[in-house]
Parts: sequence; structure tokens; C-alpha cells
Amino acid sequence: MAFIDRYPIIVTPRKEACRDFWIRHLGFVSAFDSAWFCLLLAEDQSASIAFMTPDHPSAPPGSESFGGTGMCFELQVEDARATFEKMNVTGLKIEYPLTDEPFGQRRFGFHDPSGLWIDVVEQIESEAGFWDKYMIGG
Repeated sequence: MAFIDRYPIIVTPRKEACRDFWIRHLGFVSAFDSAWFCLLLAEDQSASIAFMTPDHPSAPPGSESFGGTGMCFELQVEDARATFEKMNVTGLKIEYPLTDEPFGQRRFGFHDPSGLWIDVVEQIESEAGFWDKYMIGG
């Protein structure tokens, strides 16, 4: 299967607020925008996300409005500390502070207007032996 793109569609009545949030705080750009749907791309086109209102007749089957739980959007970066500092000055309400986790991530996080949790991560060295008890067949 040859994909052209892959992206989640978040169904929300807050389409415009989500669009503006992702453009302002995360540097995404609008690839398509209508009254009911928008497709956003990372400036380097490494990621895509779409937002759609729940009331449009073209909505795919089973696409109820997103309730804000059970989904996390990971944004892996080279330098989480620099990203944290850059995003902090945009007025973004960061809900999980910049933290070095024992499992090998430096991360911080926040919600977008739809309730989607956004986890910004940098891969770092894990604490010695942390993963030993979780590995299969080792």
C-alpha cells in the first residue's frame, strides 16, 4: 500500500480554535480550510492533523465528537528544553512541566482546544536497568 499522507481527524465543534492553536503554538500551516474541515501540516511536512465539525454530511461513519480522552498526539523533537522555552513564550498553558523521565524521555505536555493531549518528547538515555523488567524474551 502506497500512502500519500496519514493523519487523524479530530471531530470537534471547536475546529477554528484548534486550527488557530496549532498554527500559533505548534507552527503548523493550513493546507486546506473550509467552514467544516481543516488540514494542517507541520512546516517541514513531517506531520499532519485535521479537524472537522461534527455536523457535516461528509463525516466518515463512526466519527462522533472527540471527548478528549484516550488519545495522545506525540511530537518528537530533537531538543525538548529548547522547544519548551520557545513554546512557553507564546502564552501556551503547559500542564505537564519539562521533566526527565526514568524511562528515557525528556517531555512536557498540554491540551489543545479539542481536549487532545499533546506530548512533546525528546528521546534521552533511560536509567540503567529501567527497561529490564518490561522486555519480552530477554
